[in-house]
Amino acid sequence: MSATAAVEMPKISETGLTVKEVSQRIESGQSNAVKTSTSRSVKDIVRANVFTLFNGIIFVAMVMVLVTGSWRDAVFGFVIIINTGIGIFTELKAKRTLDKLSILVASDFLVRRDGEDVEVPHNEIVLGDLLWIRSGEQVPADGQIIQTWGLELDESMLTGESRTVRHKVGEQVYSGATAVSGMALVKVNAVGSHSYAATLTAQAKVYKKTVSDLNKGINTILKFMTFLVVPLCILLILSQIHTVGGWDAALSTGEWRQAVVSAVAGVVGMIPEGLVLLTSLNFAVAAMRLARHNTLVQELESVETLARVDALNLDKTGTITDGGIAFNQLIMLGSRWRELPAQPTEGGSFETLTEQAATQALYDCCNEEQPNGTGQAVLAGLKAQGYKPGQVESRVPFSSARKWSAVVKPILPPAGGDSRSESEGGRTEITPSHLAMTAPASGGETWYMGAPEVIISALGGDYSDVLQQVNDYANDGNRVLLVARSTASLADTDNPQIDPQAKPVALVLCSEKIREDAEQTLAWFREQGVRCRVISGDNPVTVGAIARKVRLTGEHEPRFMDARELPEDVNELARVLENVDVLGRVLPNQKKAIVQALHTQNHVVAMTGDGVNDALAIKEADLGIAMGNAAPATKAVAQVVLVDSKFSHLPDVVARGRQVMANMERVASLFLVKTVYSALISLGVVLTQIPYPYLPRHITYIGALTIGMPAFILALAPNTRRYIPGFLKRVVTFALPGGIATALSVLLTAWFLPGIMGWDVTKNVDLSALRATSAIILFLMGVFVLARVAQPLNSWRGILVAAFAAAGVIGAFIPFVANFFALILPTGTTLVATLIALGGSALIFVICLWLAPLVGKVSGKLLRQHGFNI
Repeated sequence: MSATAAVEMPKISETGLTVKEVSQRIESGQSNAVKTSTSRSVKDIVRANVFTLFNGIIFVAMVMVLVTGSWRDAVFGFVIIINTGIGIFTELKAKRTLDKLSILVASDFLVRRDGEDVEVPHNEIVLGDLLWIRSGEQVPADGQIIQTWGLELDESMLTGESRTVRHKVGEQVYSGATAVSGMALVKVNAVGSHSYAATLTAQAKVYKKTVSDLNKGINTILKFMTFLVVPLCILLILSQIHTVGGWDAALSTGEWRQAVVSAVAGVVGMIPEGLVLLTSLNFAVAAMRLARHNTLVQELESVETLARVDALNLDKTGTITDGGIAFNQLIMLGSRWRELPAQPTEGGSFETLTEQAATQALYDCCNEEQPNGTGQAVLAGLKAQGYKPGQVESRVPFSSARKWSAVVKPILPPAGGDSRSESEGGRTEITPSHLAMTAPASGGETWYMGAPEVIISALGGDYSDVLQQVNDYANDGNRVLLVARSTASLADTDNPQIDPQAKPVALVLCSEKIREDAEQTLAWFREQGVRCRVISGDNPVTVGAIARKVRLTGEHEPRFMDARELPEDVNELARVLENVDVLGRVLPNQKKAIVQALHTQNHVVAMTGDGVNDALAIKEADLGIAMGNAAPATKAVAQVVLVDSKFSHLPDVVARGRQVMANMERVASLFLVKTVYSALISLGVVLTQIPYPYLPRHITYIGALTIGMPAFILALAPNTRRYIPGFLKRVVTFALPGGIATALSVLLTAWFLPGIMGWDVTKNVDLSALRATSAIILFLMGVFVLARVAQPLNSWRGILVAAFAAAGVIGAFIPFVANFFALILPTGTTLVATLIALGGSALIFVICLWLAPLVGKVSGKLLRQHGFNI
């Protein structure tokens, strides 16, 4: 605790807590200290990424091969290291971001203790403290106002309401709000984890993994394959032991090693290890591409999520508008101003002069020492028109309590001359003698500027028509101020009152600055079938008008609603939301409830925002998007951050997500073909007790050239296809014909070729020849499948297929590659038999592709007849 504060504060009778009471409360845990741990430790993150089903299967298979001493056949295990490293790096980055999450700014605050004002750190504020809230400070703890000296709070980061709030004695203030003017003495009634800001922070810090449709599909495949892998691996080992003469012979001759390697070849082929790796790499590459467009992806899987979004909830301030205010125009009030005297310049008309005088008075009213946001906008707009400060005798600054400000301006002395006359063209000129007749006898004239309803209520006379104009402009999304003029000088500036004889002169129209890219971006989302809703803490009429300006609903009028009328039941809320485009006066918990309600209708929801009031909804959404100028808490929980706060980047993010989804579906089909044929070949080997027809290193070589490397290139190709539900079903449907054709080709070769060629597969030489031939067939079928996946082939895709096919053939002629991967080129009669086998394999491939649609139609019809909806 520091020494007594040097700043002189108002004299008050309250003494506050004693030192003893403060110590007791700190010991009992009633201080403002908050633990900053996240829900996941480094240990948890490492464990979750290392000990996965996929890693377990690959690791066991790798160890089994290494035990045999055949390390060349274990190179597939490196995928564990790469994939695990990507996952750990991504989640550690997210953890670091969450650890830094803090809604409150840590600084020293002034409290009243033992009758003195002392400064204490944020964490040493205790329950029951008397806390001074001064202009410019962020409220560190919840409390009730004991005394106030015009305190105004900006609660936009908590509630979304963009206007400042003036609080009275007895009202509650919440941590996280910022004092913009005035001062108050507050009695703290909630500290630490019990305060409002800490509650929001705690909810926002809960770790939530982004749900990826791709990863869900891959995990489904892995889980299904697990049921096959374990029993098949055991059966494969037993069958391979049988082919070498049983356990005794296998153990005595060392052939058990070859049996294990053969079994692992089947197991590894069934696991789409490259697909898991490629998914992570593709997400990472997409994130790097987006980063070049000032879009930060904090969770890699979120790149995919926007491709599936069909409901986009937009916060108004910071998303559609940039949070600033713009001065639009000053509108004179019909014939009323003609009754008022003016101060003409030489040759000026009555109408022109009055508008100039009103505009100059407006400038002078706003030209305070510390103008608010609206005042700053008016000054900026008028300065651009060439206006400068005028002469002011006295001033009443703007106050949110009064809702108006005023200036007293001097009247120019009469200079003599003629009265009004008709100029050429019939325009009435104002002469100094006319001015002298209508000007105040002494003192100055008073100009008022402020809330129309407040000023008009203080005036004598009926100004309902002016109020109607005010409402019309307000309903069109404008912030409306009224300029009024009195010929009397302001009598009392200490207790100022509006002169009932003053006359309304003009309306001042201001509005929130709408982002230039908002309308175009919203139009893009409409065309893509994404339903956009604006959810804001501001007045629903104002928000609805802005939504109309940016054509949120195209040619249709946006339907708006006050969130205070929303039902609390989630299902009823979901029903109401179907007919609402704009919601105003929305509280943070309501934003979260709106996302939950949309989820009940199976919508994939994205939420944008920049305030702390958006954090819970962003956390709840399938995809949270924060603006670059957002609160730290909001950016920390968002999966995507638009660094330069440009709403127009969202279509780029969607397009990148669609590219990932569409291309990964294409390459997933490629990988799943390998899973299908590996499972079927393994099953055929077990049932017929034949040696496994190829080695793990064969599948590594062939998979790299016909699946792995081509898949990576295809995954990065341009693709803007909209997301279509049913990813896994389409992938399986595509993979089955190619997988079945490949399995049949290899098995038929393994069953019949040894008999035709007179090979004894119990001998290593003949077994090697059979495996070399099977590998060639496997490679050819891989090229066929790649060509089918890469369609259309009349562009670079055809060149891609030809290049990898050529690379596979050339590799077999390179001694080092051929020796490492056990590639043997057939010669003589073996070459003839291989060519025949290749021709048969091609025929089988064509037949399977032709039969697949027919089988699908028949099976689908049968399933529907039995009540299955597919």
